[in-house]
Amino acid sequence: MDLFIDNDISLAQTLPTSFYLKEEYFQRSKEKIFSKCWHFIGDTDQVKEKGWVTPVNLLPSFLNEPLLLSHDKNEKLYCISNVCTHRGNLLVEKPCQRNDIRCQYHGRRFHLDGRFLSMPEFKEVKNFPTAADDLHQLPLHTWGKWLFTSLTGKLNANEFFAPMMERLAWLPLLEFVFHPELSKDYHIHAHWALYCENYLEGFHIPFVHSGLNSVIDYSNYSVELFSHSSLQVGIAKEGELIFDLPPSSPDYGKKIASYYFWVFPNLMFNFYPWGLSVNIVQPLSVSETKVSFLSYVWDESKLRQGAGGDLHKVEMEDEEIVQNVQKGIRSRFYDHGRYSVTREQGTHHFHRLIAQFMA
Repeated sequence: MDLFIDNDISLAQTLPTSFYLKEEYFQRSKEKIFSKCWHFIGDTDQVKEKGWVTPVNLLPSFLNEPLLLSHDKNEKLYCISNVCTHRGNLLVEKPCQRNDIRCQYHGRRFHLDGRFLSMPEFKEVKNFPTAADDLHQLPLHTWGKWLFTSLTGKLNANEFFAPMMERLAWLPLLEFVFHPELSKDYHIHAHWALYCENYLEGFHIPFVHSGLNSVIDYSNYSVELFSHSSLQVGIAKEGELIFDLPPSSPDYGKKIASYYFWVFPNLMFNFYPWGLSVNIVQPLSVSETKVSFLSYVWDESKLRQGAGGDLHKVEMEDEEIVQNVQKGIRSRFYDHGRYSVTREQGTHHFHRLIAQFMA
């Protein structure tokens, strides 16, 4: 089941179709890829005050891991397991404010950082409590108001997020406000990796996205690769909406219409002059994917303009293509393709990471 992608893009072949079609690859990717990487789990507004606890189900229908964000009396945030260490009951079902966490099944209590607090009718139990009676505490990475965690914590968060954090250090991220009315879920009949591949190259823009192509300069579209992420930079055509970049930005003087940051394996951070669209790609099955668009607005006056002016239209165009690819890869006459050296560096990088993690 090993996969191989040549490091030399001019020689490399794309992933074989078996990766997208076989259930064994899909199941193996849960532990090999997703359990090891970092995931978006919300923002600090969800636990803004002391005592707030908010349940989070990490990638429902796939990892399906019940977690809990908590804010203790010492103003510290935690990400902990939302499963009682006594009999496995879910502890918190909806956001609420508490002094401690109490299981509704048998009354076991925990501090807001997950440490065991008390348990009725357990005086006779020997060697109790131990560390195993604490709720498992997960690593928590914060950038601006956005929160991320990893189920294993074996890989450093900076390997995934540092390039994006450094490039956009000038942005006042705490001023970004979540707008649920501008956010939307999409259900796509295609493998999660096919959706990511499409995102990771601008090669298709002139052929698929006429509206987007009319506002960005495709000839100057660029891709930058990092260890566990990549960046596509959209340069605006003359007269189109751009970022007002400060001198502290490494892109000062450029006509930037959009920054498209991708973080392995399934996170997309699309920055526009109006704000940010976080896209979370959630695997459901070998041929089903849910993509959540979460909109954080910084400047409402710039909504519906420029490269980020009509995200729904662009999404519909992408979905049509990706779903057709899902149908096409079932052909007995197709197994893999080749890469454009100048336009598909991001997709090649993505495939190399998949092969590396799945090995």
